[in-house]
Amino acid sequence: MTDFTDIVVTLDGHVMTVEIARPPNNFFDHALIRQIADAFAEADANPECRAIVLAAQGKNFCAGANFGTGREDNSGSADFTEEGFRNTTGILYREAARLFANTKPVIGAIQGAAVGGGLGLALVPDFRVASPEARFAANFVKLGIHQGFGLSVSLPRVIGQQAASMMLLTGRRLSGEEALELGLVDVLVPAESLRAEAMKLAQEIAENAPLALKSVRATLRGDLAAAIAKATEHELKEQQWLRATEDAAEGIRSVAERRPGLFKAR
Repeated sequence: MTDFTDIVVTLDGHVMTVEIARPPNNFFDHALIRQIADAFAEADANPECRAIVLAAQGKNFCAGANFGTGREDNSGSADFTEEGFRNTTGILYREAARLFANTKPVIGAIQGAAVGGGLGLALVPDFRVASPEARFAANFVKLGIHQGFGLSVSLPRVIGQQAASMMLLTGRRLSGEEALELGLVDVLVPAESLRAEAMKLAQEIAENAPLALKSVRATLRGDLAAAIAKATEHELKEQQWLRATEDAAEGIRSVAERRPGLFKAR
């Protein structure tokens, strides 16, 4: 298997674990998403792998995007800069679309925050195992921008249009228990059991006939990958013009300062 820089990939029996290794918050950029997509491609090409566990080190599964400077030599700043947003978002979304094109079932082990684009990443798996302390939020309207990472498609697909609209238009944060009630989380377990329960579900799936698994999953997912790719094109256009507004600048400041935004519709 490839020796990645920001993820740890292991194969245990028929289950591959792809672990994000940017603790404590695991902010993502296009380089990280590309590595995860490459690992998924390796899983697809490996006949011994029948299921994947997507997990993360640290206190948070993924607290959102790192738009830093947008350069390849970015030192890892989580600053939401104009240069970073302009230079990397299109690349990032092309890599994100690859995640939904994989052919093996994926189980997400979600602890702490899965916020913004981190929620988008948490919706890549077929199933989510989470702890009560997990937090889920699509807080884009609080930032003054449009949702991204294919959430326009993936979120309503999982929890339904009405519940997705509630999350996207309020920007509210859900606890693990609330996410379980909505169907955003499939299994809720204590934090200390999170990884073991995710692996247990992956192993249960991996016990089944691999060709049948692939066939059934492909039928269930249908044109999801193509729909995500199309949605991210629209999301990016909306994000680009909204990112240039005064409201977006205020939204980013207000979220950083943990206060309500003083928006002016301009």
